[in-house]
Amino acid sequence: MYIAMNRFKIAPGKEDDFIEIWKNRDTFLDTVPGFKTFNLLQGAKHNDYTLFASHSIWESLGDFENWTKSEAFRKAHANAGGSKKDIYLGPPQFEGFESVV
Repeated sequence: MYIAMNRFKIAPGKEDDFIEIWKNRDTFLDTVPGFKTFNLLQGAKHNDYTLFASHSIWESLGDFENWTKSEAFRKAHANAGGSKKDIYLGPPQFEGFESVV
């Protein structure tokens, strides 16, 4: 099993805009071999940002890597953020984890 996460720092007051982007976005993940599940998680609110994380589970690291090289990945990220780039406080921070037990 492989878990892929991206952490996002979102500008205060823009949380609903960020959530709507994800609700209305076609990820094409249901067509990708090895994909198991996806969640968008909202974390702690700070004075200058709210933390969010995208969390996907894959059969293997190889399946995740194949997705990142696929047409489905390119289509899913073609308009990531769209015209609402002011909601992001920097680029997402990626974290990947392989199951060891």
